[in-house]
Amino acid sequence: MEASRIALIFGATGLVGGHLVQELIKDPDYHQVKIFGRGDYSVSDPKIEYHRIDFDKPDEYSAWLRGDDLFICLGTTIRKAGSVAAMERIDRDYPVTIARLAFANGAGRIAVVSSMGANKKSRNYYLRIKGEMEEGIRDIGFGKTVIVRPSMLMGKRKEFRFGERVAKVMLSLYNPFMIGWARKYRGIQGGTVASAMIRLIKSEANRTIFESAEL
Repeated sequence: MEASRIALIFGATGLVGGHLVQELIKDPDYHQVKIFGRGDYSVSDPKIEYHRIDFDKPDEYSAWLRGDDLFICLGTTIRKAGSVAAMERIDRDYPVTIARLAFANGAGRIAVVSSMGANKKSRNYYLRIKGEMEEGIRDIGFGKTVIVRPSMLMGKRKEFRFGERVAKVMLSLYNPFMIGWARKYRGIQGGTVASAMIRLIKSEANRTIFESAEL
């Protein structure tokens, strides 16, 4: 059967997004992978079409957002963003705006990376922002919506995050002992999350949110 689907990816240079690109390149269901980012992009493949964009100017890139399945893996840290307001823009506003544009252009399915513990009523700004992002995505009305909530992401990032590096070392030691109720707190590989996003967006499961232990 000839590949017929077009994938749209935001956050392709991140830990999950990088694996997602490689998975989609190999996936026979997709004949094109459109990637959107703010900087240079080095991965080359006949399937890839890269668009360098300004996230704050959606009117300039909305016409390119035409495809079947939208994958969003955007996220930052307070240190890199500089403020909670900036994190709200990157982790909440960008994904919701992108999703609305893609939906208006005909995209029928979406898979988004959120976080374990996401809750719009949380006192933790990070979990609140992720919860608000989830609500915004769900309200759009895609035919299929997948929201994955991974725990600590394991794997090598391009950018160095000291606190995360320490946490990963600790989790790598304790993961084998985290069973039963504690299983959901195990660290999870970025590649595992990426594979789960593709599997779930294609599945018939009548659910939206998938916790880390289910991925």
